[in-house]
Amino acid sequence: MRRRLPTPDEAAAILAAKRTRPQRRPPPPAGRALSATLREFDARFGQGSGALAARWREIVGADVARRTEPVKLVKGRNGGPSSLEIRVAGPSAALIQHQAHEILARVNLFLGAKAVQKLRIVQGPLRTPAEAAPPPRRRPAPLDAAQEAALASALAEAPDGPLKQALLRLGRAVLRRER
Repeated sequence: MRRRLPTPDEAAAILAAKRTRPQRRPPPPAGRALSATLREFDARFGQGSGALAARWREIVGADVARRTEPVKLVKGRNGGPSSLEIRVAGPSAALIQHQAHEILARVNLFLGAKAVQKLRIVQGPLRTPAEAAPPPRRRPAPLDAAQEAALASALAEAPDGPLKQALLRLGRAVLRRER
């Protein structure tokens, strides 16, 4: 026996009367919910990737620290080997690759025995830290009146214009440097 299909008017009435449930959403990943708490514990108790980044210069030395920066410390799954990812500035990657065993030894000395077994090198631009910013430029001290008068009298015969202004700036810079 064949079942009769509803007419368009009957289908519209059925759909209007039927209430559907919204689709169930899966819970968010646990790592996303725990990351803020883990960062807080890392800042309080140290010895994680945050402590590693803060003391990177002391751990690997000034020469290596100038060319590298730690990116992340990845714990191995199911007791597998953990790895440290470092970012290296451009062509220095080959030099850092040759020093990988020494870097791993120093990092393990800081974090604990066999804390890191692998070193992953990623080439890319380094973030410039705040302490590496150039010092603010100071304005040079002005010349005293006698030096300024001597410079003006030496350039008295030069015609006014941009050439005379450039010569005045050059003369002032030379006289300041002699001090």
